[in-house]
Amino acid sequence: MEIVRELVPPDRRKPLFADPLQLPFGRNFTDHMFTMEFTPAAGWQRPRIKPYGPLALEPSANVFHYSQEVFEGQKAYKSAKGEILMFRPQENARRLNRSLSRMCMPEIPEEAILEAECELLKVEERWVPDKKGASLYIRPTVIGTEAALGIKPSSDYLFYIILSPVGPYFKEGFNPVSLWVSDQYSRAGSGGTGEAKTGGNYAGSLLATREATRQGYSQVLWLDAGEHRYVEEVGAMNIFFVIDGALVTPALGGTILHGITRKSVLELAPELGIRAEERRLAVDDILAGIDSGKVSEVFGAGTAAVISPVGKIGYRGRDHVVNGNQTGPWARKFYDTLTGIQYGEIADRRGWVFIVR
Repeated sequence: MEIVRELVPPDRRKPLFADPLQLPFGRNFTDHMFTMEFTPAAGWQRPRIKPYGPLALEPSANVFHYSQEVFEGQKAYKSAKGEILMFRPQENARRLNRSLSRMCMPEIPEEAILEAECELLKVEERWVPDKKGASLYIRPTVIGTEAALGIKPSSDYLFYIILSPVGPYFKEGFNPVSLWVSDQYSRAGSGGTGEAKTGGNYAGSLLATREATRQGYSQVLWLDAGEHRYVEEVGAMNIFFVIDGALVTPALGGTILHGITRKSVLELAPELGIRAEERRLAVDDILAGIDSGKVSEVFGAGTAAVISPVGKIGYRGRDHVVNGNQTGPWARKFYDTLTGIQYGEIADRRGWVFIVR
């Protein structure tokens, strides 16, 4: 692509933060953003890197009324050699296009997505933290921008990428978090948009999340919409259980996000010495297993937190404590392995690490 660059003068750029590990998640943004527009006549056009700032949209823009919007979440890391690394960005590009297709939005060539990310990261290299545990969060987003009311796909779209330096996602850091099981609210139903990374899924989860927070829990553990019986995922991550020495996670079926960290955990499991399974998991069986010790560990997996151990699950007024509310060995092993690969400390034998050049 021929990307037009409109760069902020060095003397007007934002100051860096003294300790990126103390940064709250998603509150601070870099100096620049990437944009590209779509029209039916010209397709994707006008790629540009420009100063980070507000978007100018009509009040009647499609995204405000019919929620044609998808996004991705990924990270850039700084290796000890000073390289900018991304973790499996091709998978993010593929998932973005799957989400676009589900939401009746035009797909973007994978190579264009990667090129846009790389060029923006090179402009913003100084923002990639050099401390392990901190990273530069990448948020590619596509929105419908046609100024027209009426329930139909937008004709025009905006693709943009913003960057945010971040510390740990959970305030607990790499320590056990608590989950609250919602048997009243549902995140996604069969045939819906559950496996698309679209904003409406998250908006619909906010009421239950607020209730979980009010009761002192970190996140919601969602059950299926049909029977409120089977475990699906957590608000910000996929979920794993160590059951009788095997690693088990709910099977994908259209309502669960295709997590890239989830996929990586499943692919790493045999190498690390644990058998992995994907199957349906009844919440009553899981909680009984926690109480008996049959379920020895629970942890989440997602881009924001990487691996997040779970120490407590609350359901119908009762807390079920996992592994004495301590981080388990498998959560630690997957965390150390994944972050080691992401920061270039462990040899990448699978071609997962993408070096920005």
